Amino acid sequence: MRFPISLFLAVSLLIAVTPAHSDVLLLDAINEAPLNSEEGIPRPNRGMTMEQVKTDFGEPAMEHPWVGFPPITRWDYADFSVFFEREYVLNSVVRRQ
Repeated sequence: MRFPISLFLAVSLLIAVTPAHSDVLLLDAINEAPLNSEEGIPRPNRGMTMEQVKTDFGEPAMEHPWVGFPPITRWDYADFSVFFEREYVLNSVVRRQ
């Protein structure tokens, strides 16, 4: 009976000291610039309103209808796409071609 308990404790100790591995996302670093400029393409920042985006970047080439709750909307421009939650920018990403 003593052997299984010792084995259990030894395995638990090995699991506890095994280093954890995780991926690092660089989204925060991308969003730090006043106007994001990944690959030299200015794009809207998080928190801008739809009106601010239209004022700064013009009318989008395509406005996709909202989906889900809270409503998420996507606007496509020539070089980037903007994702909104309600009327505020969540993120903007450079479009790969």
